Amino acid sequence: MHLILLLIILAAFVFGPQWWAGYTLRRYGRDLERIPGTGAELARHLLDRFDMSEVAVEKTEGGDHYDPNDRAVRLSAGNHDGRSLTAVAVATHEVGHAIQHHRGESMLAARTRLVAVAAGAQRVGSLALLAIPVVALATRSPAAGLLLGLVALGGMLLGALVHLVTLPVEFDASFGKAMPILQEGYIQPEDEPAVRRILRAAALTYVAASLASLLNLGRWFTILRR
Repeated sequence: MHLILLLIILAAFVFGPQWWAGYTLRRYGRDLERIPGTGAELARHLLDRFDMSEVAVEKTEGGDHYDPNDRAVRLSAGNHDGRSLTAVAVATHEVGHAIQHHRGESMLAARTRLVAVAAGAQRVGSLALLAIPVVALATRSPAAGLLLGLVALGGMLLGALVHLVTLPVEFDASFGKAMPILQEGYIQPEDEPAVRRILRAAALTYVAASLASLLNLGRWFTILRR
């Protein structure tokens, strides 16, 4: 019974943020007649307004994000072409990151470096997982497999931890930048509670994905034990 309860708590911890973020973004993803432009059009307007005409607005299949290297706000198809509260809020959130970059805010520079560390750690973890059966077969040593398993776990945990550390940057993009901008007349007052939920979900997206990746680690260990 205690084991089942522990598994339920663990599943809630891993899946909860991702489920909530995805649900919130989908919930407000319906186009509304009162929204005059698409997410891409709003992003372009705001970038020009804040003297960032050199920053591109692009449609992507890789998830909504701001790329500081290519100077581009990249939006998923629904947020790029949509006229929903989600499209408006997410586009402004990503413009918030562009504003952080434009102003040379140290938080974003630190986040960019840390995200690179997280990506590297997760790659190392994935490679360690793939290497476990090969090394175990070659060395006939359970200790070698255990060591690689610990490396894999450490890499995945580090990736999740890094995204947790960068949460202040995400919340600044949502509530230090995007929300004040949207309150200047870009959204109706009655839409503010929903937009706050969307911006909170946008800020938590990376952490939610990192936590969910830990479940993949558990699946790999299950497969490798067979």
